[in-house]
Amino acid sequence: MKAECRVCPHGCKLEEGQLGFCRGRICRGGKVVCDNYGKITSIALDPIEKKPLYHFYPGSRILSVGSYGCNLRCPFCQNCEISMAKETDIDYVKISYEDLVDKACELKSRGNIGIAYTYNEPLIGYEFVKDCAVLAKKRGLKNVVVTNGYICEEPLRELLESVAAFNIDLKGFTEQFYKKLQGDLETVKNTISIAAQHCHVEVTTLIVPGENDSEEEINELSKWLASINPDIPLHVTRFFPRWKMRDRESTPVKTVYRLAEIARRNLNYVYEGNV
Repeated sequence: MKAECRVCPHGCKLEEGQLGFCRGRICRGGKVVCDNYGKITSIALDPIEKKPLYHFYPGSRILSVGSYGCNLRCPFCQNCEISMAKETDIDYVKISYEDLVDKACELKSRGNIGIAYTYNEPLIGYEFVKDCAVLAKKRGLKNVVVTNGYICEEPLRELLESVAAFNIDLKGFTEQFYKKLQGDLETVKNTISIAAQHCHVEVTTLIVPGENDSEEEINELSKWLASINPDIPLHVTRFFPRWKMRDRESTPVKTVYRLAEIARRNLNYVYEGNV
């Protein structure tokens, strides 16, 4: 008897002991659970602007944590060492959600405002994020999620009461492009729309030469974002050769600036990244 995962639209149907597509969820005891629960591969006290969040407590710091695994397959992944890894590929430390929240509270004296779930795709570890976020909010901390937005609506809505801000990757603005990444555009658009109704949202688009760098696409993308709220900040970010696209050139700086200018026709806050 297979069990179905209900966290993301892949809906993996798994046999006992089988890992899902994301490599971070597993069928155990007849249920699909978070196999990377509390397994932390990366932790740092970062400037909030590094998430990137420019309009959410600017000048503050946030304790940033990540695990391993991802439910998309972007060939240009900038964090492939952890996002494309499974447990046996990588070193990690195990931490309880209570200890993580304690650590975040201890760092308030160094300007920490909360916890950012980031680096890999945090929402494949949905249960750990939820447990941390509920307790962190009770203790006066802010929760930030940096995500690809490829999540089902029900678990997303369960998180919204505890999360203060999202940075959501909008990888491009065509279904054809999202098919290459093994995701779909409409799910991500839905995530952005719902999150923007409940908390602070900023959006990041990584510009990959020859893939999503047309003026028409960035115009349509920014026009759609503006239809939700023209004050949503958009980060137009430069690609560097990574993972399966090491043979590509970095995005020309002038391309990033040109596309950002086009996005400014529709949005009030557009920022160039990695330039």
